[in-house]
Amino acid sequence: MPALRLTTLIHAPQARCFDLARSVDLHRRSAAHTDEQIVAGVAHGLMGLHDQVTWRARHLGVRQSLTSRITAFDPPHHFRDSMVRGAFARFDHDHFFREHAGVTEMRDVFDYD
Repeated sequence: MPALRLTTLIHAPQARCFDLARSVDLHRRSAAHTDEQIVAGVAHGLMGLHDQVTWRARHLGVRQSLTSRITAFDPPHHFRDSMVRGAFARFDHDHFFREHAGVTEMRDVFDYD
């Protein structure tokens, strides 16, 4: 099915980018406009392998819940969060990190049905 790919260049070390990408605190702040809230699972800090979180938010005028779990973890190069409950039949989000000359390339791949 569809896969969305996004590449972002960040002027920061790879390990810092990796950690910030798995921070539930940063995610909550960045999604404040959707009134996104944690309703179960990891409520603060950094997620690791097998950690799970449930978010509730309003998207496109509809209140939704999404539970995701970290299903692959290779610090500081890659991690995957996979939906275990939510609106999609399947939703995997891969995060890839590579640093060169002080710039980290972060590649996000969203693969879903």
